[in-house]
Amino acid sequence: MAREHNVWLCTLRADGSAHVTPVWFVYDGGTWWVGCDGHSVKVRNVLADARVSLALEDGTAPVVAEGLTRVHRDAFPERIVAAFAGKYGGWDVRHRPRPDAERVLLEIPVSRWLLTGAAQ
Repeated sequence: MAREHNVWLCTLRADGSAHVTPVWFVYDGGTWWVGCDGHSVKVRNVLADARVSLALEDGTAPVVAEGLTRVHRDAFPERIVAAFAGKYGGWDVRHRPRPDAERVLLEIPVSRWLLTGAAQ
């Protein structure tokens, strides 16, 4: 997972339909971390329903994980900030592209893995 740039994040809209989007991520000790705009559809969705699925792009060794999301609006763990910077060429997950933007960090501990031929 360290060499994968994107993971597909699936959240649930209020009507139960899926909202699927590629996101940058860090995987650390059984937990996925995703940085995003605090006003995005994905954040609105997880605030209403914390259940998500994540799927790696690699078609030869597909990996799908499920979990419940926690939203961090401040006090991002420094080891995670450093991991994003290391993985994405110095990118600061806390960086706000606009003065009115809000950055959040999604923390998604894995509750279930769905692997090829070995759903758990």
